[in-house]
Amino acid sequence: MAKANTTGMIQAAKEHLLSGLPTTRLEALILFGVSNLPEVVYELRQAGWVIKSRTIPYATAMVRVNKYAVFAATRQSTNTRD
Repeated sequence: MAKANTTGMIQAAKEHLLSGLPTTRLEALILFGVSNLPEVVYELRQAGWVIKSRTIPYATAMVRVNKYAVFAATRQSTNTRD
């Protein structure tokens, strides 16, 4: 599943899930660098873990992400004469 350089990020996502904390695809990507959360969940289920799924509003996920991450746009010049 994972390349050697992503194993730690996937392990962090698994530990987060197994601690009982919810994780959305957005959170997995931003906080753990895991782009395919369903594959992580699939592996945990195959190993015998019970993982419950539920839908949460996008705004709720953003509030949770904003507790740990700050995003800022950078201004990029489109003028080629700079």
